Amino acid sequence: MKIKTNDQVLITAGKDRGKKGKVLQVFKSVQKVLVENINMAKKSRRATKQGEKGQLVIIHRPLHVSNVKLICPKCGQAARVGYKVTEGGKFRVCKKCQQEI
Repeated sequence: MKIKTNDQVLITAGKDRGKKGKVLQVFKSVQKVLVENINMAKKSRRATKQGEKGQLVIIHRPLHVSNVKLICPKCGQAARVGYKVTEGGKFRVCKKCQQEI
């Protein structure tokens, strides 16, 4: 997966299309990412103790990785990501400006 935790991403599909956010968590096995303040949902929480009221809790829902694009920190544009293998290791590369990420 080419997107990692703490990357800035642009949402390309869904109700939050066009918004930007920071990746909080990556779920590699299901190809999903959790983005800060994106794809929020309300969930009812049942009262756990007697006399306590139930609550509505707002939670983050994961997005599929195909619905986000990485924002290059060098050029500031949403771009596809490639890899460059050198003697120093394997690096992610912005397809627009060809700079290492």
